[in-house]
Amino acid sequence: MDNVSQLIGYACASTHGQDIAQQQTLLNQFGCQRIFEERVGGEYIYRLQLERLFDHLRAGDVIVVTSLDRLARSTTDLFNIAGKIKTMGAGLQSLAEPWVDTTLPAGQTTLTIFAGIADFERALTGERTSAGRAAAKARGVRFGPKPVLTPEQVSHARRLIAEDQRSVAEAASILDVHRSTLYRALSKP
Repeated sequence: MDNVSQLIGYACASTHGQDIAQQQTLLNQFGCQRIFEERVGGEYIYRLQLERLFDHLRAGDVIVVTSLDRLARSTTDLFNIAGKIKTMGAGLQSLAEPWVDTTLPAGQTTLTIFAGIADFERALTGERTSAGRAAAKARGVRFGPKPVLTPEQVSHARRLIAEDQRSVAEAASILDVHRSTLYRALSKP
């Protein structure tokens, strides 16, 4: 097998009626020697053809997409994929976004700048989320699932165990909960 670099196309269409033929035509016209075609909805995380493309990818190859939204579902997804491509010694080009050409220094720099902006936005989102949670807790908002047992039911269980000499399993049966649920409730002050 020869080690000649290839242009490898990736075409992706959701199952919601999008046509993949136009992407195939553009990728063929661009000179892609092989095209991996994905037909999955946006809700799917695992993309078999993308994984096969990565298995096929060799250093020096260039992945070509008609548009970045065909390759990635989010900015984070794009940077993860671009990072994997770079680690493999390959490049990435988008026909609709000419600034995404990691085979050129300008394209690498542009993608690096956008990655920095995405990291900054993720950090800001994390800070806003933490501040929002802290403010909600200060207002008395409780997070997590609602307790199965009310405070009155827990008090009743304590009386059954202490005064009526019932076992935890019996008290749980009376309250119609699993004994581990009652153990957790009893362990809280």
